[in-house]
Amino acid sequence: MHPKEERTLIVIKPDGVQRTLIGEIIKRYERVGLKLVAIKMLVPTDEHIEKHYTLDPDWRRVTGEKTIASYIKKGETPWTTDPLEVTNVVLKNLKTFMTSGPVIAMIWEGAHAVEIGRKITGGTEPRSSDVGTIRGDFVLDSYMMSDGDKRAVRNLVHASGSPKEAEMEIAHWFNKDEIVEYRLIQEQILYDVNLDGILE
Repeated sequence: MHPKEERTLIVIKPDGVQRTLIGEIIKRYERVGLKLVAIKMLVPTDEHIEKHYTLDPDWRRVTGEKTIASYIKKGETPWTTDPLEVTNVVLKNLKTFMTSGPVIAMIWEGAHAVEIGRKITGGTEPRSSDVGTIRGDFVLDSYMMSDGDKRAVRNLVHASGSPKEAEMEIAHWFNKDEIVEYRLIQEQILYDVNLDGILE
């Protein structure tokens, strides 16, 4: 597979839809040169969201360990030292949040799509995300606020974390016949070795 054919899953979460940021978010991925090859609006079920987050068999353990470590780093005591117990709470909050309203699921294609998608999206916690990223520019939520409210952090967008993860997530959210194969005119300037035909 040529690098320009890499794909990533981007999901605009319920807060992004409710804050009418759909167009602004899409524009961020589009203007860097990624190509939108699939898009749909849906209200996910609990089962769909649970499967999404647990496609990686290590997700529960890793998420629990990272959450516990973040508490310790902040000088706080986690309510438990059992990673799976922590993840059960995290997953419950994610399901509540992600099923609270419609989401926009999208597949973006292009060179380094996963890495670029993550860079544009920003870090998981909006408060510490860089200015210029979607989360850094449009959200003021933080782990402190979400933990205090016992809810998932509201960070507008999900972006696949690796090409392998993207492949699994895309298969979970889309059927093959929902993905459109086409060429954009701009792909010539992005990818063609020789820029023939630009000058008349």
